[in-house]
Amino acid sequence: MIKSFIISKDTDTRLDKYLKRKFTSLTQSFIEKNIRKKNILVNNNKVSSKYIVKKNDELKILNFHEQKYKNRIIYNKKITIPLKVNNLFKTSIIFENKNFIILNKWSSISTQGGSKINFSIDNIIKNISSEYKLVHRLDKDTSGLLIISKNLNSAKNFGNLFRSKLIDKTYIAVCEGKPRLKESIVKLNIKNKISKYEKTETYYKILSYSKGVSLILFKPKTGKTHQIRIVAKNIGAPIVGDDKYNIQTSYTKEILKLNAYQLKFKLFNEEYSFNSELPKDFTLFIKRNSLKNLKKYY
Repeated sequence: MIKSFIISKDTDTRLDKYLKRKFTSLTQSFIEKNIRKKNILVNNNKVSSKYIVKKNDELKILNFHEQKYKNRIIYNKKITIPLKVNNLFKTSIIFENKNFIILNKWSSISTQGGSKINFSIDNIIKNISSEYKLVHRLDKDTSGLLIISKNLNSAKNFGNLFRSKLIDKTYIAVCEGKPRLKESIVKLNIKNKISKYEKTETYYKILSYSKGVSLILFKPKTGKTHQIRIVAKNIGAPIVGDDKYNIQTSYTKEILKLNAYQLKFKLFNEEYSFNSELPKDFTLFIKRNSLKNLKKYY
């Protein structure tokens, strides 16, 4: 059975996410498989799962069956955010205007929810306003700058900036060891959640080295899951506190020393630049190991 329908409004949503919302029983692997096999078409053309669904697009499903493409009832559980966490969120805002918030995210909180997560940044902002939306993500243990849009228009514009690689992102990490080259561009194929390899590109530069650890600047040209952590391991300098990619660490009691340090972008004809405030554990580790202060570089 063939089923087709016209998208009634712009969604600023990837095709795979749109399908998951419309047919809530579908898995990511099922969607990927049927897009690949041309069972799911947009405007009669094969597209990727990353395709952004637009108003007036015709979505056609060639193998539609009510049992396959069914909806299950989802009961949204109201998440209660502890007062202490709400207060920490408020004090972690370093910039806010009518369109977006820049949050200095602390380590140990996830940006989005999951089966083993009690609450996340996404839960916090949805309790403030249903219009608020994350426009990118950071790993749970990564600290630093996180953008939250406050309306659909800014969310769309940020989405366009990220897709066009017009947001300049700089990360700072303390790593064990020292890369062979002082600075370089690393190109790697990194496996994603559905076991497909995706091309990544990351620039790095050693800022300081002392006592067997390096302070390294990373500028990712792409944005894949764990990209910087994998690159750090690949160049022979895994990040301190990384319990996934640095299992031979000498610093078993340290948390991840990776910080989303700087963001630069132009939105609505205005240029913005933000630097994070490094967590106390990060600055103490830098000082304890006699690494040069970041103020030397910024």
